[in-house]
Amino acid sequence: MKILGIETSCDETAAAVVEDGWKVLSNVIASQIDLHAKTGGVVPEVAAREHVLKMIPVLEECLSDAGCEWSDIDALAVTKGPGLISSLIIGTETASVISYVKNIPLIPVQHILGHIYSNWLDREEEVDFPIIILTVSGGHNELILMRAHYNFEVLGDTRDDAAGEAFDKVARILGLGYPGGPAISKIAEKGDSDAVDFPRIWLDKGSLDFSFSGLKTAVLTKVKSLENFELSEKLKADLAASFQEAVVEVLAGKLLIAFERYPEVKELHLAGGVSANNRLREAITEKIPEHIKFKYPRSLRYCTDNAAMIASAGFFFYKIHPDLVKPQRNIIPQSSFEIY
Repeated sequence: MKILGIETSCDETAAAVVEDGWKVLSNVIASQIDLHAKTGGVVPEVAAREHVLKMIPVLEECLSDAGCEWSDIDALAVTKGPGLISSLIIGTETASVISYVKNIPLIPVQHILGHIYSNWLDREEEVDFPIIILTVSGGHNELILMRAHYNFEVLGDTRDDAAGEAFDKVARILGLGYPGGPAISKIAEKGDSDAVDFPRIWLDKGSLDFSFSGLKTAVLTKVKSLENFELSEKLKADLAASFQEAVVEVLAGKLLIAFERYPEVKELHLAGGVSANNRLREAITEKIPEHIKFKYPRSLRYCTDNAAMIASAGFFFYKIHPDLVKPQRNIIPQSSFEIY
């Protein structure tokens, strides 16, 4: 079964064709990073206009790369949210019109579920349920227990700033540019992670929720205290490395706490944009037992927002609930977090 996915939740215009939930036939992403780097962050109106310009060319390239015609597509999957409403509208309206005109079934997909299913891409082997997934992105961090396809329980959630957002804001504080995650990860390799003792925000005893707002403020306070000193590249590297280690320690630590509460879990998964962070991958690998499978997306292109993950999530929903999948004309975008 071939599913064509469309993703426009933020600043990537993406379309992909995925067969049977794992085999990626095409995965086209038109990034807006260079455009938003000028303002140090995503401007919603600018992002929406770019989606309008790029949507049709991206779809045409997606079908061409996959060697498909519209008649070969069994269903569409589109991100319904959460995300920037103005961006989501472009994707959902495009998918709705195609579904209506071509009479192709349409599956609305929750964006975070897309990230969860990024770990199915390019992997033919079955996942050994139950699993715990740590999703780490710009707007959300979650710990999710997944007992089977579309059987989810949220164990922990974001209370304020997510890790990806904190990376972007700290990168701006340090003058490292946008996007912040790759910039901090790169310069942190040259820094001392013990140089600054930034706080580890664990919240209430036993809580699996996340909070990185206080850590971001701690970095800002530290930088302001150094105003009479030159913020050299070495000092920036030390600050970046120390900040990154504070984030990584909490993320990896809470994943381990969740695993200890559910010893029946067979696999641990990492997903979302920050799953590309090598230090986070290393820290989790160091902490978990050797017999537990640890997976993260096989390609960096599957870590960040992409349509292949949306198509994969759509496939497994179709497989479980075929009676609920039909052509649709009106998909209402959602900005809030709502998991199936």
